[in-house]
Amino acid sequence: MILKKVKDFFKKTGPGFVTGAADDDPSGIATYSMVGAKFGYKLNWMMLFLWPAMVSIQEMCGRIGMVSGKGLASIIKKYYSKRMLVLATSLLAIANIINIGADLGIMAASMQMLFDFNYYYWLAVAAIFIVWMQIAIPYRKYIKYLQWLGLVLIVYLITAFLVKHDLSDLVWDTFVPQVEINLEYLMIIIGLVGTTISPYLFFWQSAQEVEEQIATGEIKDFNSHPVTTRHEVKLMEFDTKIGMAFSNLIALAIMLTTAATLHANGIFSIDTPQQAAMALKPLVGNFAYILFAVGIIGIGWQSIPVLAGSLAYALSETFGFKEGLSKKFSQAKVFYIIIAVATGIGFLINLLGINVMNALYYAAIINGLASVPLIAIIIKVSDDERVVGKFKTKKKHRFAALVTLFFMTMAMLVMLWQLVASKL
Repeated sequence: MILKKVKDFFKKTGPGFVTGAADDDPSGIATYSMVGAKFGYKLNWMMLFLWPAMVSIQEMCGRIGMVSGKGLASIIKKYYSKRMLVLATSLLAIANIINIGADLGIMAASMQMLFDFNYYYWLAVAAIFIVWMQIAIPYRKYIKYLQWLGLVLIVYLITAFLVKHDLSDLVWDTFVPQVEINLEYLMIIIGLVGTTISPYLFFWQSAQEVEEQIATGEIKDFNSHPVTTRHEVKLMEFDTKIGMAFSNLIALAIMLTTAATLHANGIFSIDTPQQAAMALKPLVGNFAYILFAVGIIGIGWQSIPVLAGSLAYALSETFGFKEGLSKKFSQAKVFYIIIAVATGIGFLINLLGINVMNALYYAAIINGLASVPLIAIIIKVSDDERVVGKFKTKKKHRFAALVTLFFMTMAMLVMLWQLVASKL
């Protein structure tokens, strides 16, 4: 019965759910764990603020791909600034590769923690298997695997319920924003926004809506013009709302877990999600510790392909290469080579001894910098009749996206000003 309900749920969801789940990648789990440990419940309100923002922006990206038959990079290249696109994809490449490296390292450390054996063995297994999956498995099967893997994040809801909470503090801090004007707080805000609203999600969902149309036979390839119905757009909106709600609920659950355990017991600083898992062991028990680690491993298999795939879509569209997970390797060689190279560089980052957790700090800033102009363009594109025809974005989504754009712009400017002021 439960399996049937899950299958029925997957029939109603697709790119939106996969995108939402991929947003809670191992490096995202690390960020949310650090926030909960450092600030307790004080930043819970951010998850409520970011949900409508995520829904609006990702709905716009899905709408652009579904109606135009093109990925986001192709649209920007055709109708807007090519220079801005090259800059954005360059920043995307840097941030995504850092995230891939961090995710591979976190996965390998988690597998070593649970199963023992050599760290570099698990690192190699993860990198090789992830690239193989994307090349060898047909798209229709592959996207279903990504959906099922996304469900592993439910373990974080379970861990959140396993721990005891101070309900009065939890409710107050969740619904009443706690704002501080200092560099550390602003950097955490930027890190949360950069982790939750990341440019790679924009490119991935727009391209996946096109992949779905190819898979169902509505169009033959990217850059074909599909015949889109209002019913299809509504299904995409539902899928996106569910995916982003799931993503934010899981992020909140991770923050709640570490706030109620680590922060409440005087552990305010952690460097990795493995430390969070190990700290849970004496505080909550083996079951929560194992669940926390299993979640990291499971979502790593799902999110790293999205990171590498979104970069492959963006670069292929920017420079005019054949693209698509629905194609065989021989039909889109450069596309798959980009995936392999990005994953390979991520693997090498760990071999070179680079501190990937520190690198994530800069990746979040890069994501924030890249997101601001991209969100501005997405808002404009989703209201451009040349791209979306009669399917312009709803006013409520446009308003939410504009508020997000303003918030992110101001946060980035204040953060940069604080950084400069601290150096003087």
